[in-house]
Amino acid sequence: MAEPMYQRIADDLRGQIESGALKRGSQLPTELELREKYEASRNTVRDAIRRLINLGLVETRPGQGTFVYSKIDPFVTTLSADRATGLGGGEGATYLSEVDAAHKKAKTSEPRVELQRAAPEIAARLRVPEGTQVISRHQERSIDDTPWSLQTSFYPKDFVKRGADRLLDAEDITEGTVKYLEATLDLKQVGYRDWITARAPDATETDFFKLPPDGRVAVFEIFRTAFDQNGTPMRVTVTVFPIDRNQFIVNVGDVPSPQYETSDGRAAS
Repeated sequence: MAEPMYQRIADDLRGQIESGALKRGSQLPTELELREKYEASRNTVRDAIRRLINLGLVETRPGQGTFVYSKIDPFVTTLSADRATGLGGGEGATYLSEVDAAHKKAKTSEPRVELQRAAPEIAARLRVPEGTQVISRHQERSIDDTPWSLQTSFYPKDFVKRGADRLLDAEDITEGTVKYLEATLDLKQVGYRDWITARAPDATETDFFKLPPDGRVAVFEIFRTAFDQNGTPMRVTVTVFPIDRNQFIVNVGDVPSPQYETSDGRAAS
């Protein structure tokens, strides 16, 4: 039985992608150009493109055309506490040190600070009534100019009334908010809990991370609830990572650092 025409077109384009004739990130010929090249109907060409989309080889950008999907080498993030940062926090410092160790360049935006009412998932983790006013500090993070994660930390508004007014400043707290709160309010972070979920990206995340608009690239959403010496939640940090460029490590006990052996970031145990 003869192979369908759309399949033959898709296989030919796939071969060009895998051989490098069509480079990652490059634009495919237009629909009209493909129709003329393969002497095929519009529907046949569209079926071929749809086949390539389903294989994760191309993406269609509204108003721009169809592009070869750009695979990004994954970056490995350590979620567990280590000797350097301990249980006292330091996600920002860990992020910077891990990026530096990988000989890459980290970039973090200035914080966007807002006073807002706690959504149900934040209120539950801070153990406050839904709708309670909280302070949010939001930042965008990139590695080698590739958007990597979005991070928002939420703090009780009461912290400002008690003297931690720098939480409202739209600038980095250079010593870190954990150390700042310990020095200002005598609140010591003694531990944290990570709750990891996966979901489809929203419109803002799709735009920031430059993801395919069909939602086939999901995102991890990590809720980190930090606890003070009294067992009370003192902050909730929500970090969104697209799954196409992120991997995670959780260390338990006294284990050596992983040895990276492959170009895609996988590590030996």
